Amino acid sequence: MKKQKIYLETTLFNYYLDGDRDAHADTVRLFGEIRAGKYEAYTSETVTDELDKAPSPKREMMSDLIKRYGITTLALNDIIDELADLYIENKIIPKKYRTDGVHIAYAVVNKLDCIISMNLRHIVKDKVKKLVNAANILRGYKPIEIISPKDMDKII
Repeated sequence: MKKQKIYLETTLFNYYLDGDRDAHADTVRLFGEIRAGKYEAYTSETVTDELDKAPSPKREMMSDLIKRYGITTLALNDIIDELADLYIENKIIPKKYRTDGVHIAYAVVNKLDCIISMNLRHIVKDKVKKLVNAANILRGYKPIEIISPKDMDKII
């Protein structure tokens, strides 16, 4: 069986460190599965930029997770920006939350299998999942799974 390539959105790094969050245990388990080699994990320059805005020492702790778990950081490019703009033009992602569209576009353009997020407002949402995949197919991209850490068993 092919190893799933997954994109870790910014919220996961917060949930990993916050033991009081409802998905903390699922997020920690996911990172353990990444370490065990079950998934090939990716994040992005956009995530690292967002993590850099956190206060110290949390900033360093979240950034360290990328190194500690061997998560590959993807570079931003024009194709990613164009796809994110398409999501906004088609009212899939609100213009105010363009970064959420950028996260999705990173995974799509880099041909990853799944986006893992705890952003339930603008990313892990049924309407967004359907419309993103429709837009992606029209642009020649394959469909992508968009889920939270608790639903990881659904991508196998």
